[in-house]
Amino acid sequence: MKIAGKNVVITGGASGIGKALAERFHAEGAKGITVADLQEGPLQDVAKSVNGLAVPTNVAKESEIKNLVARAEEAFGPIDIFVSNAGLARYGWEESPDDVWQLNWDVHVMAHVYAARAVVDKMIKNGGGYLVNTASAAGLLSQVDSATYATTKHAAVAFAETLSIRYGDKGVRVSVLCPQSVRTAMTASRLDGVASVDGVLEPEQLADCVVDTMDKEEFLILPHPQVREYIQRKATDYDRWLKGMRKLRDAYVK
Repeated sequence: MKIAGKNVVITGGASGIGKALAERFHAEGAKGITVADLQEGPLQDVAKSVNGLAVPTNVAKESEIKNLVARAEEAFGPIDIFVSNAGLARYGWEESPDDVWQLNWDVHVMAHVYAARAVVDKMIKNGGGYLVNTASAAGLLSQVDSATYATTKHAAVAFAETLSIRYGDKGVRVSVLCPQSVRTAMTASRLDGVASVDGVLEPEQLADCVVDTMDKEEFLILPHPQVREYIQRKATDYDRWLKGMRKLRDAYVK
């Protein structure tokens, strides 16, 4: 899909990946860009820079996703592309409190569910559309220092797969963004962690990869191409792969 002339919504749009995507989509000639985030001040700045609309939104609440969609439609018409990009870093293990697990689940999984509920049927009626869901390489591989993150990112990938399976022949394209380390505020304290083993990318590099992959309408968006090889190794010999992940844990987790 080409971006030119399209109406785009981006959550997590106040900074980092979301901001870079808004700027790149604007450069590609998007008709309208609506950005959503909890950071209202920076969000307004991004919207102004792309001649778009800022809608403060808590993606963990379905009512706010519905409001976001309604505001975007009112401003620019039917939504062609919905980028469900919001994320957070609340790391933990099985012993972590339920509220930590629930927050990860709500933001990393249910936000994608709420977005799909709000726009998929309309996209089908309008002749098609595109969903881009941000997950992580941790959703394809794993995370050696957080069960909450790895588990919910795996679920995000699985949900994107089901969307593609269900709607891919009805005009709704689906891609899932699965980077390793990216230089954002969320990762500022972890740039030397295990996710940086293949380098730290700038958000603008991810935006380039997203646009290129959308143009080809491929499911996996892999800004770090090494991830594809790691997936293959995992599938070929799961036990060997797990041993390798334990070595990474020992090297990076203090």
